[in-house]
Amino acid sequence: MRHIGRAVGNFWAPLVPAARVAWLRRVIYPFVIVDVLVFVRDPIPHGDVPTALYRPLLVRQLLHLPEPSPVYVRVLFGVLLLSALVAATGRLPRAAGWVCALAMLDWLSNGMSYGKVDHDHFALVVALFVLPTVGRAGTRDREPDAAAGWAVRMVQFAVVACYCLAAWAKVRQSGWGWASGSTLTWALTRRGKGLAEILAGQPTLIHVMQWVSWTAEFCSPLMLWLRGRPLYAYLLFWGLFHLSTYLLLTIHFLPLVVCLLAFVPLERLGDADRTLRPAWARRRRGADARPRGASATPSSAR
Repeated sequence: MRHIGRAVGNFWAPLVPAARVAWLRRVIYPFVIVDVLVFVRDPIPHGDVPTALYRPLLVRQLLHLPEPSPVYVRVLFGVLLLSALVAATGRLPRAAGWVCALAMLDWLSNGMSYGKVDHDHFALVVALFVLPTVGRAGTRDREPDAAAGWAVRMVQFAVVACYCLAAWAKVRQSGWGWASGSTLTWALTRRGKGLAEILAGQPTLIHVMQWVSWTAEFCSPLMLWLRGRPLYAYLLFWGLFHLSTYLLLTIHFLPLVVCLLAFVPLERLGDADRTLRPAWARRRRGADARPRGASATPSSAR
């Protein structure tokens, strides 16, 4: 039983270098700023429309979040940007991280209380709520840490849930014959141009693409156990999948793609930095130590 308990604990909270959390913060918090400024801009105009159009999501009702107003959404906008900027620097990782997580939840739930709910931000919200639990972490901190492992694992679970539940939603809405249907054909003819219009006329290829993507979504929990090249191949597949959906349908899943980095050993970037910096430092010290006016070419080589 002790071995089983240890195995379960290692699965839910594997020992992961805290440096991976530090690198994730360097990517996720700046992306929040880009996301708010470029992609999810609806909450600002929502503060200026009649509240009769407001249909709060369940999470807003449970947390008793207020109705959008011109002042409220603009203050929230400033708080969100400032907290994300501070958290991205690694300072006040808990305080700034929690403020950013709560502000982002408020921002996104506001944006989605006037229409459809996008699932591409789920993993990002989970990441924002688990990253502050780790506390301070440096990019060169290679000490194995269970707290960092738990945070990383939760982000990984959120990513897998997005894919797996998306596959199940297709079954729930359209049945097990979804992959043999014409959903992608309809999307290509409605949103696509150029190559998309050509693909729309190839039903066999469309069905193959649907079966491949649908199977990959259902099998996404395997990513929690895969290691090395098989895992990287899976991640590459998702990267190419999302790139193709953007090129063909102009639909991006950047919040989800960013969170895929939780599966990557980002802590190795610190090793590369340590490898390159000493060589650069040696060249710099050599240049500083050379007498002023001395030639870099030895006299024997002339």
